[in-house]
Amino acid sequence: MKKINLAITGCMGRMGQQLIKSSKLDKKFKLVTVTENRIIKKKIGGIKPSLNSESAFKKANVIIDFTIPKCTFEILKIASKLNKKVVIGTTGFTKKEENLIKKFSKKIPILKAGNMSLGINLLMYLTEVTSKSLGNNFLSKVFEIHHKYKKDYPSGTALMLGKGIAVGKNKDFYKLMGKKYLNKKNFPYSKKINFNSIRKGEIVGEHEVTFSSGKEIITLNHEAFDRALYSEGAFTAAKWLMNKKPGLYSMRDVLNFK
Repeated sequence: MKKINLAITGCMGRMGQQLIKSSKLDKKFKLVTVTENRIIKKKIGGIKPSLNSESAFKKANVIIDFTIPKCTFEILKIASKLNKKVVIGTTGFTKKEENLIKKFSKKIPILKAGNMSLGINLLMYLTEVTSKSLGNNFLSKVFEIHHKYKKDYPSGTALMLGKGIAVGKNKDFYKLMGKKYLNKKNFPYSKKINFNSIRKGEIVGEHEVTFSSGKEIITLNHEAFDRALYSEGAFTAAKWLMNKKPGLYSMRDVLNFK
């Protein structure tokens, strides 16, 4: 079977390093390019890192990107010109940027997910079902914990779960979004969806959605112990994307959650 030529961006980042490590274990991929936003002289994963450019991505069949929004759009512009497929694990996009990604997806296949984990995507599905079942009689909020190096908050996964609550209620997520707290011991429910983010230690990721009627509380949660589950999910997404037409896809499409 012909191998998939793979490009990994942000090769010096925590997820970039994990993706490179995991790529060596997946025989369906051949790592051909690693990039960073600055010049790196030493080899990473046996390859000399490049800056993001047409020449860097020319040989790749698919690009996996876990960086920052500014870098992601730099990559999408190049990928669109070269007709390359892109898996986006980057988080922290604004609503305007989300719409811009949709425009790029009209030209090339893009799979974007705030979290590549099977468990998280199942949690997202369950959040929608629970929110729909409980209706407006329950208030909801989202809590998450990540390592101290994570800059954006709420996390992309927390926002995914917030969107799940909104979808279940058949309402616009951005109109339902409430306050965003950072490192609070406790935070309140409200008629909108409040978020609390904790940044500490080396925690890979914990996410929790709670629904309260004032008389009872329902809790849905997920805890990740190994960053490899994100890279493995990204590779599953990349394989799935190989025979897809231009469009914007998610892990729910990969996992066939209706």
